[in-house]
Amino acid sequence: MKKLILTLVAALGLAAGAVHAAGANTIAWDKAPNKTNDLASLQNGAKVFVNYCLSCHSAAFMRFNRLRDIGLTEQQIKDNLLFTTDKVGETMKASIDPKQVKEWFGANPPDLTVIARSRAGAGGTGADYLYTFLRTFYRDETKATGWNNLLFQNVGMPHVLWELQGDRRPVFEAHESHGQTTQVFKGWEQVAPGSMTPLQFDQTIGDLVNYLQWMGEPAQNIRVRVGVWVLIFLGLFTGIAWRLNAAYWKDVK
Repeated sequence: MKKLILTLVAALGLAAGAVHAAGANTIAWDKAPNKTNDLASLQNGAKVFVNYCLSCHSAAFMRFNRLRDIGLTEQQIKDNLLFTTDKVGETMKASIDPKQVKEWFGANPPDLTVIARSRAGAGGTGADYLYTFLRTFYRDETKATGWNNLLFQNVGMPHVLWELQGDRRPVFEAHESHGQTTQVFKGWEQVAPGSMTPLQFDQTIGDLVNYLQWMGEPAQNIRVRVGVWVLIFLGLFTGIAWRLNAAYWKDVK
């Protein structure tokens, strides 16, 4: 019994140490725009997704023709978004060979269909995580891809949007606490400009994250609208039921 208790204590200690180590390099998550009912934003996000993400990442549970739900016609989808297939009813599959990707980056890129739902955590929603992650890449020549990420250290993914954002480097400040010196993130220094201003880039990433959030549950806005009406109905029905109950039992002593 004593051996079992010591083993459990050691395991808990290792787990706590792992959590502490993981939290040491984390930064606060920025709040995503969360505009899944903005059709213009969703359409631009779909365009960015197809042009920059779909070459490596699949969305195997989303069909191209479902984009009609965000205001695109089937002809617009065919003319502007069908780069990996010639059929509008096909799912969004990556154009690259998965074996090649594994050789280059060490692992197959994850499917992004429900990525915005799977990345929620203590720091915020999955959309907040993605919004922060996609905006915190920086140049790191020690990595095979030439890039690193402030939120996800040692990430195997390169910064595919670097031409839009440009090159930046994180600025840290030494902070003394209990005799230990830690590096605290203070902001960014723009090393080389991109084709977009920082505001334009943030808006573009916001559109992309809005699309990823919508793609994880295309019916979410309908669900919310229906849910509001259901709650209103239940509220009215409860009032009617309460009055009927009072009428039935008014003569009962």
